[in-house]
Amino acid sequence: MVGILRRPGVVGVPLRALVARQGLPLADGLVASTADDGGRPKRAHASQNAVSGLLNAKPQFSASRVITPRQKVCFAAVGAAIACLFMVWPRIMAQVLVAGMSFGFVAGLAFRAALAWLGRRAERAVVEPRDEGLPIYTVLVPLFHEKAVLPQLVDSLLALDYPAEKLDVKLIVEEDDDETRIAAERLSPFETVVVPRSRPRTKPKACNFALQFARGSRVVVYDAEDHPEPDQLRKAAKAFRKDPGVTCFQARLAIDNAASGWLARMFALDYGIWFRTLLPGLASLHAPMPLGGTSNHFRTSDLMKAGAWDPFNVTEDADLGIRLARLDRRVSMLDSTTFEEAPCRFGPWFRQRTRWMKGYMQTLLVHTRDPGELARNLGFGGCAVIEMFLGGAVWSALVNPILWTIFVVSCLARSVDPALLDFFARISGLAFVAGNGLLVALSIAQEGRLRRLGSVLFALTYPVYWLLVSAAAYRALWQLWHDPFRWEKTPHGDAAL
Repeated sequence: MVGILRRPGVVGVPLRALVARQGLPLADGLVASTADDGGRPKRAHASQNAVSGLLNAKPQFSASRVITPRQKVCFAAVGAAIACLFMVWPRIMAQVLVAGMSFGFVAGLAFRAALAWLGRRAERAVVEPRDEGLPIYTVLVPLFHEKAVLPQLVDSLLALDYPAEKLDVKLIVEEDDDETRIAAERLSPFETVVVPRSRPRTKPKACNFALQFARGSRVVVYDAEDHPEPDQLRKAAKAFRKDPGVTCFQARLAIDNAASGWLARMFALDYGIWFRTLLPGLASLHAPMPLGGTSNHFRTSDLMKAGAWDPFNVTEDADLGIRLARLDRRVSMLDSTTFEEAPCRFGPWFRQRTRWMKGYMQTLLVHTRDPGELARNLGFGGCAVIEMFLGGAVWSALVNPILWTIFVVSCLARSVDPALLDFFARISGLAFVAGNGLLVALSIAQEGRLRRLGSVLFALTYPVYWLLVSAAAYRALWQLWHDPFRWEKTPHGDAAL
């Protein structure tokens, strides 16, 4: 493969300055082709490996099979047992189920509150000022129908403060996405990697394909709309050198278009809680950490040994974070921020949140296939973290509207069975108040950073947002059964319209 833009003899010059110094306009077509010197065999092998590499090497970690026969038997046995117990003790079982749903709902949110308290303070990173000794850094940017945001993407990549000759930037486009490929060739001085058509068509498969041609000993993934802080790669390089036991550093993600409306504002609040408190809380415990979908910095060799990304998992980031922990690889937080765009319209937001919830379900199913092996890999504490963090997110989203319904019906229909409905009202009401109270507390703590009364009052609407998340979770459950590998792409560029 032809390399990216390289100019020998120029050391330590940021890429934008290098392009300007050499008098190279961005539209002069300095883009490499993915055509291999030997023709098709290398590409064909890389394409096959991008799809089946993890499945062949570590089949126990692949989501290509949604549910195993053992899991089907377990779910069927639990369902049959509950049905039988309901037939024998209907009243007691109704109370047990409502109490169980309520306890799980509150416990999951309480665990998040504890993580937020642990992660409220983060160690400040120092930028690596020297150019000598910096590793070659591969930057993977998967694109699909992203012509609209390519100019701002190129600007963001050119603004990276990293020696140009040590940058290996790869814009990854699909074979049939001619519009994006042509725009990339016209606007960008970076290499364009064209991914052959194959199923599943997912972001992780595209990254797997391009990773096989990476030159860097470090690799990071950015999305098309990302604006990483210019010194992020330097910070990551220093963090890797300072802590050789860490395989991956996750940078913070933040929203730069929160003023675009209530939905974008709530999305920004969600990101703030997740990346400023919850993930740092997990990092402080050295616990398994589900990664965010972008700004993950890896040691390339460790990433490839771990099997890279699962092309069948629609939240490949969360899955990879758990897999790294199971393979005794550590993930930590990086004190740097990448700014991205939140969906401004309900449709794109709803489809994106459906994909996230479906991916969490996939990840839970994959990593609980063999509970004994999971316990040997992570210990009791690590297993508990996965169940409380990812499992709690799914459980809370699914149970939340049920508890609302039980509470309302129990309050309005007391004449049917006053004693039983009073129990339902008390238990579901307590869960409703405690659970949503914790949600509001987390959001107020995050919005309170802004120190504005309006921001705090705005956080009180977070339970309404959580009901929308619940609707996405039920859609995700339906898709998991009918269309598990469907990747509903989030369009970018809405904020600029």
